[in-house]
Amino acid sequence: MRGAAMKLGQMISMDAGDILPPEFTQILARLRDQAHHMTARQLDEVLTAEWGVQWRARLSGFQGTPIAAASIGQVHRGRLPDGREIAIKIQYPGIARSIDADVDNVATLLRVTGLLPRELDLGPLLIEAKHQLHEEANYLREAWMMERYGELVGKDRAYLVPLPIPTLTTERILAMDYVEGTPIEAVAFAPQETRDAVAQALAQLVLRELFEWGVMQTDPNFANYRWQETTGRLVLLDFGAAREVPSVTAGGYHRLLMAALDGNRDEVRTAAVDAGFLGSAAASKHRRVIDEMIDVILAELGKPGPFDFGDRAFLGLLREQAAILAGDRTTWHLPPTDTLFVQRKISGTALLAARLKAHVDINRMIASYRDRGPAAMTDFSPKQ
Repeated sequence: MRGAAMKLGQMISMDAGDILPPEFTQILARLRDQAHHMTARQLDEVLTAEWGVQWRARLSGFQGTPIAAASIGQVHRGRLPDGREIAIKIQYPGIARSIDADVDNVATLLRVTGLLPRELDLGPLLIEAKHQLHEEANYLREAWMMERYGELVGKDRAYLVPLPIPTLTTERILAMDYVEGTPIEAVAFAPQETRDAVAQALAQLVLRELFEWGVMQTDPNFANYRWQETTGRLVLLDFGAAREVPSVTAGGYHRLLMAALDGNRDEVRTAAVDAGFLGSAAASKHRRVIDEMIDVILAELGKPGPFDFGDRAFLGLLREQAAILAGDRTTWHLPPTDTLFVQRKISGTALLAARLKAHVDINRMIASYRDRGPAAMTDFSPKQ
């Protein structure tokens, strides 16, 4: 599987063990960093089309076996004539042309299996999903995003963003510095202090994206992070899914989070409806169940000390209550697309923190944004 279908599998595989059987999760997890590789002939055809017949002359070394392969392209190591080690992401042939059909096929699968009610209008989400995937398939845009993210991170020693190499980057090839790092999931075996530091850096990144930068890398695939034990830095990879966060979306999250910090159930419910998380029909018809769910969440957030992401016992109760809402298909609701993409990043970050069994003082981090609302969006439109 490649393209949109593979991305769906990657997202499903990020389950933290609360929904899927562990055996199924392990199988799907291979999608995060493995896929069928291009043949040597296909690889040569892409490189020749993008770099010319003498493409090997641009490098002093090229590793033919990819070091990673995902939904849109595969990554190879290379070396410049000056000895600089680089990573080269090469797009699968025809992948951009297949995006629209892939998304439509996934939507058809959801429909024919009855997983979604026919009354639910997927149109806006499908349009945005296609747009997002087409942007991810434009490596010139991703290189620009990578540069901008590097500027936003600046001198913050918690993060490291590779530098793209403009002279070797095209719409279908992205060349960048090769950065050493340990797969983020391996940190699960590190000491508690290290796991906590990694999770804190991940959570702080989300808050900065949402409330300071006005732009967010919305793909929380675990393969998009690495950890450098020697420097204590989180390596950020893959900026194809970086997108602007409208101020109204960030404002909705700000109101919701501040209400949660205050333990105000009514305000949380109202903010959830206003932000589009919750449909007004469900909020009215199932208010008791929704209030019970909010109370569970507020009780967890209200516990003293750092939040224990590894303690997920409360999710069982939430699943039981959510099943009641899910059973009433007449009140199903599709949140705004910007909210869905932001929530994808937030949920994925929480899942990774759960995988690490990390302890993070998330309340203190959120509270630091109480008196400074969401910033205006950063101009993240690639310059022409």
